[in-house]
Amino acid sequence: MRRFLLLSFLYSLLFALLISCKTYKLTDAKTISNTEKIVENLYFSSKEDYVYKCQMEVYGNDISGILIIKKINETAHRVVMTSDFGNKMIDFEISENDFKLNYVLSDLNKKMVINFFKNDFRQLLRQNYEVNESFADEKNFIFKANVQKTMYYLFYNNTSDHYLNKIVSTKNKKEKIIFSFEPKKPTFAETINLEHKDFKINIKLFQITETE
Repeated sequence: MRRFLLLSFLYSLLFALLISCKTYKLTDAKTISNTEKIVENLYFSSKEDYVYKCQMEVYGNDISGILIIKKINETAHRVVMTSDFGNKMIDFEISENDFKLNYVLSDLNKKMVINFFKNDFRQLLRQNYEVNESFADEKNFIFKANVQKTMYYLFYNNTSDHYLNKIVSTKNKKEKIIFSFEPKKPTFAETINLEHKDFKINIKLFQITETE
């Protein structure tokens, strides 16, 4: 069964190359003066372990496991995913410019799968964004940032805590991934959802342990 799910994962990634995305546009948002030059995603900035229950949906097939993320220095994180029974599936270290694969299950050891993990987690773990434009709607301050040909829209609630609740990743004006957060504090989100818009892969993370 696990091999079938992993093969479905591979076929889904290949099929994704044939599907286009819709153009992304902000709605009901107004341009405001650039009050921030740099904005941050602080959810993985602590050096304590972040441990989540991970559920992946790949074209209707479910893969679950445990995901552990740890900041190992100022620029890099280590990411380990195991099965529900504790068997290691993938283990890598990632930063903005580097990627080191420590271990991968043989069924997952495919270039497109590795690139999928590398791309998603590099975006999820990116901390600093240089702001190009600023916007506001009824509930959020929204900051637009361009990083290596990818445009990001970061949504921070306009309440007193100003928590980051969403990042929209776009390329060539097309919506690619929506990262949604349910925050508990500035450095910790109790649930995280990664929704791909160009193919049917979603990743949901649910809190198991919380950093101090």
